[in-house]
Amino acid sequence: MNQAAPGPDGILRCQWCLSTPEYMAYHDHEWGFPVHDDTRLFEKICLEGFQSGLSWRTILAKRENFRKAFKGFDVDQVARFTERDVERLLQDTGIVRHRGKIEATIHNARCAQALVREAGSLAAYFWRHEGLDPAGVAPQTQSTSPTAIALSKDLKKRGWKFVGPTTVYAFMQAMGLINDHATDCAVRVKAARARPGS
Repeated sequence: MNQAAPGPDGILRCQWCLSTPEYMAYHDHEWGFPVHDDTRLFEKICLEGFQSGLSWRTILAKRENFRKAFKGFDVDQVARFTERDVERLLQDTGIVRHRGKIEATIHNARCAQALVREAGSLAAYFWRHEGLDPAGVAPQTQSTSPTAIALSKDLKKRGWKFVGPTTVYAFMQAMGLINDHATDCAVRVKAARARPGS
């Protein structure tokens, strides 16, 4: 899992991304690159919740539909959603129609508003958890970490839903809070260079 393999262009990449072109584009341009934009952070933690029990390929294929359905994952707009919006979304064949996950997304938007009032931004809150895990763990050899467990626990204490340790760790990987690209992956260096202060 940790090893890199050559893609169709001969460039070494994380093996997981070589199964489909959609994965490869996502891997090369998004996964593991640091994100400090609140809307993108909120979108990703919501989509990780929707992924629970499904493949990321399923969610990635529907991502534009999710963005349309959830008003671009604008926290304030989603926080204003009502039961009528829940019923509308349950009829939307372009997304994952799971009542619990839809209601959790709306609920989490309200939790996110409270977090922004306290921390100043979602980015300020999430990025204070960067770099806290022990060094020396090989990339892609674990499905969670002490920091992800602690972050999950804190989010749940704040009322967030569908934010278990595995979901939070996947969020941290994708948003660049950790650089979990395989050691020999060509994108690992690019993701590292994109970090502030590098």
